[in-house]
Amino acid sequence: MSYRTLSQYLEQQQGNLTTELADVIETIANTCKTIDQALQKGALAGVLGSAQNENVQGEEQKKLDVISNDYLIDALKINKNVGGLASEELDDFTPAQGNGKYLVLFDPLDGSSNIDINMCVGTIFSILPAKNAVTKTEDFMQAGTQQVAAGYVLYGPSTMMALTVGAGTVFFTFDPETQQFLLTSENIQVAADTKEYAINSSNERHWEEPVKRYIGELIAGKTSVREKDFNMRWVACMVGDIHRILCRSGIFLYPYDTKDPKKAGRLRLMYEANPMSMLMEQAGGASTTGRVRIMDIQPTELHQRVPVVIGSKNEVELVTSYHN
Repeated sequence: MSYRTLSQYLEQQQGNLTTELADVIETIANTCKTIDQALQKGALAGVLGSAQNENVQGEEQKKLDVISNDYLIDALKINKNVGGLASEELDDFTPAQGNGKYLVLFDPLDGSSNIDINMCVGTIFSILPAKNAVTKTEDFMQAGTQQVAAGYVLYGPSTMMALTVGAGTVFFTFDPETQQFLLTSENIQVAADTKEYAINSSNERHWEEPVKRYIGELIAGKTSVREKDFNMRWVACMVGDIHRILCRSGIFLYPYDTKDPKKAGRLRLMYEANPMSMLMEQAGGASTTGRVRIMDIQPTELHQRVPVVIGSKNEVELVTSYHN
């Protein structure tokens, strides 16, 4: 079977994206190949373990968090089509050397607590239009609806990329022999109904009542108003959990809780929630905070956090109805 490469796919999407945007996407993909190589070597390359440092979120950084972040910063800031970039790992945005048409936001290594146990991790990215020739922090404050492309790379048993340029969600699989991302699934569709859910149940005592009600009904299964049994899956890596939903439907929740009242949610709007929401909506799914559509939120800060309820449309709408 003959597969289209990422470059060939992007060439065929010229009605949906510019050549400059295609170049930015390819830069991200090529950098993720380098990250993949570092992950494949693991302990042999001395890249496992803590970096003995915290990021701007106050979270412990792994060595590969820092390495992946540096790879992406170094590659994107010299791309003439990039006007600026922002990383979950850095306090402020990074100006690019050119005044390109696009802003790139990314989580360089999602699920990094999985690195040292050889479980799946991923890179998430979001691309926005640059509003001004000289980038300012305010230029990044765009709702998710303004994204021109979004995606992730999943480093797993096989390395895969999910991508949308606003014309559906597609999957690429990385071929280690040709060193190419090859298109292996088009028109990804998430079923409106599901029997699988993902949530960190250890936080149950901190949840709001609508989430307790919803999860309680799922656990009760056939004996509840749902009249069917559900299975729980939890990868502790958003990329892994979202990839499973895009493959076979489901719902992922990282809801608001009272564990830390200063944080409206755990996940970052700009680096995680928005790009994953675009991928999910382009695949027929839905994404809300439990109260409002995530991609409609007007950001107020670079590292803003939001609750996330994402996946099969009917389940997301049910959770939202319980909140509202």
